[in-house]
Amino acid sequence: MHMRRTLNKFCPTESLTSRSIHLARKDALRKFYECGFSYSRKLTAHKSCVNYLAFSRHDGRWLASAGDDCRVLLWDFSQEDVFCPGHAFAGPMGNVLALDFSATNQYLYSGGADDVILKYDVSTLREVGSTSIGERGWLSSVERYGDHDDSVRALTCHPYEDEIFLSASEDGKLILHDSRAGGRMSAAQGTLQHTAAFTGVQHHPVMEHVFATCDVHGHVCLRDTRMTFGPLSRRSNGGIVRVYNTAKLSRKSAGYLSNPESSSLTFDRDGGKLAVTFLHYFPTIYATSDPHPLAICTGRNTPDGTSISPPQRSYTNSCTMKSGAFGGPGMDEDDMYGAGSDDFRAYVWRIPPLMTLQGLRQEITPHDWYAREWPDTVAFAEGKWESRYVPYEISMPLARLNGHKSIVNSVAIHPSLLHIATSGVERQIILHSPTPSSPAVQNLLFTSPTVRTLQPQDLAAQRTFLRALFGPHPTLHEDDVEDDEGEDETISLFDHILRAEGEADVFTIRRWGEDSAEDSEDEDETIIDVFDTSLSDSSL
Repeated sequence: MHMRRTLNKFCPTESLTSRSIHLARKDALRKFYECGFSYSRKLTAHKSCVNYLAFSRHDGRWLASAGDDCRVLLWDFSQEDVFCPGHAFAGPMGNVLALDFSATNQYLYSGGADDVILKYDVSTLREVGSTSIGERGWLSSVERYGDHDDSVRALTCHPYEDEIFLSASEDGKLILHDSRAGGRMSAAQGTLQHTAAFTGVQHHPVMEHVFATCDVHGHVCLRDTRMTFGPLSRRSNGGIVRVYNTAKLSRKSAGYLSNPESSSLTFDRDGGKLAVTFLHYFPTIYATSDPHPLAICTGRNTPDGTSISPPQRSYTNSCTMKSGAFGGPGMDEDDMYGAGSDDFRAYVWRIPPLMTLQGLRQEITPHDWYAREWPDTVAFAEGKWESRYVPYEISMPLARLNGHKSIVNSVAIHPSLLHIATSGVERQIILHSPTPSSPAVQNLLFTSPTVRTLQPQDLAAQRTFLRALFGPHPTLHEDDVEDDEGEDETISLFDHILRAEGEADVFTIRRWGEDSAEDSEDEDETIIDVFDTSLSDSSL
């Protein structure tokens, strides 16, 4: 009998066709994005500020949201038209500040101001029916972690193991949690005590031992779990394998350096890019392999290139804890970055390739810095007498996302659908799209380009502010979620904060000196190759 052999041969025609389809798809998506995210819908179910948003990994079926109303909600994007949450989790006793899905989306973890982390089992959830959340009941956590002594600022799950995650807290503790049977480390071995409050932690999406941290002193470090945790005899340098040039800004007109607080960070899907959110400064993009910044994301121009001039407001971050996100729905890379702003918008920037940004970054020697004039130039420096690095400014955002009436804190980009979710001081989540319909939502409305202006405080605003300030909970209102009075009080409270703290100059409020106590706590900047496989894996 004759057997025909089937071989996987290279076919030039098929290869060219596939590449042509890929390029055509990519071009079509870019045209969608360039038109902006002009359509939106408000998702209403929370009773207070929505502090954090997170899409589930891979297919993005679930959008998790949580905030000051001490509830965690799940919105099901496998529906044909998302209007209301499909499931609600009970348990938090304080404002929820962080969420993350585990590697296979089996679990959802939450943490916040009650110092506690809760673990919820998402794998048992069924399809959403026609009943309301109240009729279905609230779901409880399956595990509780009470190892922190202060607010949990960030959570990040292991890229491959559902039972492993890291938590970072204002108590200065970084904790590795491993719920697998027969956990390999004691509580002490799984804890790193830092000298400053942590503000962020993020697992590398590919390299399972690598993660990044940031703290209130502005330090951003890449660490390795094998040297961060375990017996003291195996720990080294706090696990640090790279220290990023973040903690000192330099401006020629100021005779000193500035030390901005790094309030959150995130990797892109491949782990090649790292974005840091700074308080009183701009989101800054790094290549994971390069300690010096490549780009800053500003809003000096509108998406059509028009320059922003006073009294128009643009991107600022002075008042609240914000978290940004990389994304590229439908694309093979994350070439977009989104972040919320104090001007009642969210911003989305297109990030050029890393090689392009490296060519656009400017390096200035100490001699040239002090010998020449550098008007309006802000550079990053590792010390007063070190070289200055001026990252490329991405001054024209791809889109400005409107629809909010107050500060936007959280941005989440769907991994496959053309949607961006934003939230903040208001109780509503806004779902943005470049089209009026998608597989998950129908008949979105055109978003008004008008943005509420921040007015000088009058007598009526003063009374509203005082009611919010001295009420039982400054931002939580147990009345109907559709009622605007309670939300107006919350917005007035943050308006007052904006008038007092908004537009602050980082060089005025975060001054760093050569003899500052903060800098004396810097950890040793020894660089270790994170790809070195000679390190043992037994600590995980």
